[in-house]
Amino acid sequence: MKFFERENERIQIVDGVVNVPSLVNELTGQLSNEEPFYVMDIGNIVRKHQNWIEKMPRVVPHYAVKCNDNDVVCATLAALGASFDCASKGEIAKILNLGVSPDRIIFANPMKPASHLRYADANNVKCMTFDSDVELHKIRKICPDAKLVLRIRCEAEKALCPLGKKFGCDPVEEAPRLIKIARSLNLDLVGISFHVGSGCADFPIYYKAISFARDLFDYAQAQGYEMTLLDIGGGFPGEKGSSIDEVATIVNTALEQFFPDKSVRVISEPGRYYVSSAFTLVTSIQSKRLCLNAKTGAVDRMMYYLNDGVYASFNCILYDHQTPKPVLLGQKSGKKYDTTIWGPTCDALDQLIETIQLPELEIDDWMVFENMGAYTIPVASPFNGFPLPKIYCYISKDTWLMLNDLCPIAEDNFCNSVGSELVVSYENVICA
Repeated sequence: MKFFERENERIQIVDGVVNVPSLVNELTGQLSNEEPFYVMDIGNIVRKHQNWIEKMPRVVPHYAVKCNDNDVVCATLAALGASFDCASKGEIAKILNLGVSPDRIIFANPMKPASHLRYADANNVKCMTFDSDVELHKIRKICPDAKLVLRIRCEAEKALCPLGKKFGCDPVEEAPRLIKIARSLNLDLVGISFHVGSGCADFPIYYKAISFARDLFDYAQAQGYEMTLLDIGGGFPGEKGSSIDEVATIVNTALEQFFPDKSVRVISEPGRYYVSSAFTLVTSIQSKRLCLNAKTGAVDRMMYYLNDGVYASFNCILYDHQTPKPVLLGQKSGKKYDTTIWGPTCDALDQLIETIQLPELEIDDWMVFENMGAYTIPVASPFNGFPLPKIYCYISKDTWLMLNDLCPIAEDNFCNSVGSELVVSYENVICA
């Protein structure tokens, strides 16, 4: 398995626990205020994986690459034995280039371009989803030996990003018809999938969706299929302080009731669960404006302009319906003002927070945003010529040794000793 390094990124091994606030304080004392940056805690991802295995041992996680396709994220999860949910030829290529076996990938985009299907077929990625008869005929033409998973629609009422309007067939009216079509085309239907919506806040919906899947397993059996795969999709929380305990209890209960036969393989497609809290974004104030009351001359509102915005890391506001919450570095006191926070571009859409109460801040002051690992990095663009944040990755020595046991790192790839830390290049490292 290969680990890669993006330009200007290094992984630093530290003794003891990775203390993100301390690292942020250290880096802000060393780095220029001109450019934003991320602090990534690799151990956070490792702990999330261990927690998943403990809470839902029957459910094999297939990390949703679209959520954050950072090379270190993907390589870490690959080393831990996670599998992957890919939505395109590019994502499949990225994961295969890590040395991941194609049978650890599900091509989970129900609508696939023909060229992407051909690429998947040529690279032996056979497990894939569909939700329409048109897609079935396309797959039969290009990839007739595909292992097909029918995606049904069963959506949470409360979710950050509902998906049912775009994907998934009705489990009662449409799904039986599609199963019959697959049978008539002599295609290999192996299972059922669903996605309750990204950022789900209605966990009982998993129970309902699993019950629908059970009905369709039985229907497919009557049509001559012996399905063996259930994909419960994504939607799992991953922010700092969140828990999967409630959803795990619901999923485990439903699986025990509807799929007690362990010969049925159960997988999932978590994204934000793994990466949201692993990334902390550090920005600084580049400009400032005081808005005065025309009658009294007093300050009505403060406006600050950061060096990152909605066209870069904060695209999560537009695409993922996030509400970022700033943390100020240093002791700030005094009167609080209605405050608007903007990004750096010339577009008025580039507003991060419309109104928040903050004390007066100054140019070059730092603002920190936690939980910035999901649906930020892969969507960011250098619009208006503003640079994207660098990523500083940290891992504890104990976690590094554990990963090294799973995936040995050649000694000559350690470089640039910095005090008690080691800066490690993952580039072209071949792992067993």
